[in-house]
Amino acid sequence: MHKPLVIFLMGPTASGKTDLAIALRDLLPVELISVDSALVYRQMDIGSAKPSAEEQALAPHRLLDIRDPGDPYSAAEFREDALREIDDIVSQGRIPLLVGGTMLYFKALLEGFADMPAADPAVRAAIEAEADRLGWPAIHRQLQAIDPDTAAAIHPNHSQRICRALEVFRVSGRTMTELRQQQDRQAQDLHQRFQVVQVAIAPHDRAVLHERIARRFELMLQQGFLDEVQRLYDRGDLVPDLPAIRAVGYRQVWDYLAGQSSYEEMVERGVAATRQLAKRQLTWLRGWNQLNWLYTDTTGGQIRKKSDLLKEFLNFLPQTTL
Repeated sequence: MHKPLVIFLMGPTASGKTDLAIALRDLLPVELISVDSALVYRQMDIGSAKPSAEEQALAPHRLLDIRDPGDPYSAAEFREDALREIDDIVSQGRIPLLVGGTMLYFKALLEGFADMPAADPAVRAAIEAEADRLGWPAIHRQLQAIDPDTAAAIHPNHSQRICRALEVFRVSGRTMTELRQQQDRQAQDLHQRFQVVQVAIAPHDRAVLHERIARRFELMLQQGFLDEVQRLYDRGDLVPDLPAIRAVGYRQVWDYLAGQSSYEEMVERGVAATRQLAKRQLTWLRGWNQLNWLYTDTTGGQIRKKSDLLKEFLNFLPQTTL
């Protein structure tokens, strides 16, 4: 029996992922799942380039508008939600098409996600105080007693790694070995159940992407991006260090509304931050395994027709799908 197909469509911001995903609905029985850490938030539409009402009518996206901006959303939660949606789509005899640019979310699906506890300054300080009295080799022996596999991979004088491994255990009650084994089981489960095809869309020429980013940011401002962030700002319960407000574009407009930059500086910083995001996304993708690249332009700089992109995309899929 063939495993159900799951398609990943990844790429840097402003690369044309949404347009291509919507067009694929005319060719394949796909249902779209958003893989974007900003699109999960309600009231954040313009600055996140959320698919419009018209686009969502053509191709409904799952995992949009599922959180309030004041309620942070994690990669572990995304993995759980996305797997539930994948199972639901497959049960209907259709193909899950996961589209977006949050690479950490894709990585969590592919490789599993060990939800390591956050750093705890008090626990860390207690471990370091013990080390001052007893020495790091003695602390290493403590780690060896509770987590021999992790201890074997750490030199007895590697204070940072020893401290973190003990901190994880004291905070969560689970060893790093247990958490890694959980992650490995999650990764094996996905690949045992599904056939995953991964496609990345991007232009050959980075300058093309930079031009699209600048043009899109200006269009967002014309569409009312400032008013959108002003409404969030005026709520009074949101703060700049929330993940939603740290989203690219939102943070720069927030700082402008707070009087920390001029309008011109806000635009310049917003475009620069978006370019940096695209660069990070491409860096992730350059090291990705089993990835099929779909370029939106030729090496000579000519923009390719959407029909040609769709035809090439279909060639990446197993013939049993078509």
